[in-house]
Amino acid sequence: MDNKSEKIIEEELEHFKAEKERIRQIVGRIGGKATSRNDRLVNILFVALLLILFIIDILHVAGLPVPITTSFTIILAILMVSMKMIWMMHKNAKVSHFQFWMLSSIEFRLNGMSQKINKIEDKIKKTERKLEWNTKTGKYPEQ
Repeated sequence: MDNKSEKIIEEELEHFKAEKERIRQIVGRIGGKATSRNDRLVNILFVALLLILFIIDILHVAGLPVPITTSFTIILAILMVSMKMIWMMHKNAKVSHFQFWMLSSIEFRLNGMSQKINKIEDKIKKTERKLEWNTKTGKYPEQ
């Protein structure tokens, strides 16, 4: 390979590395390792609160003095489940947005590559026409 093609390949590699790092940062903001830790913490807190409400309700049914009534416990549990569902829908929306962004980016790249390929095909066809063998004269056309 000559120096020019090596330089082009190196530039493309640097561009690829920069884009890869940019995507890694975006994925980290949307839902990387820190987010999975937060998800785990929220899930543990949610389950713990539901268990506490369940235990309080069992104690209330057993006749022990508990400051929360059964109906209030049920209302709190329904509120917590509703909040968890809203939180899950929000997380799902973030993931869907990221997937849409990635697919749009891929489509944009494919369209660009398609245009480049079409230009190359046109150049090849022009070159082939210039080099076609003239069957009448037995010569290549003049350039």
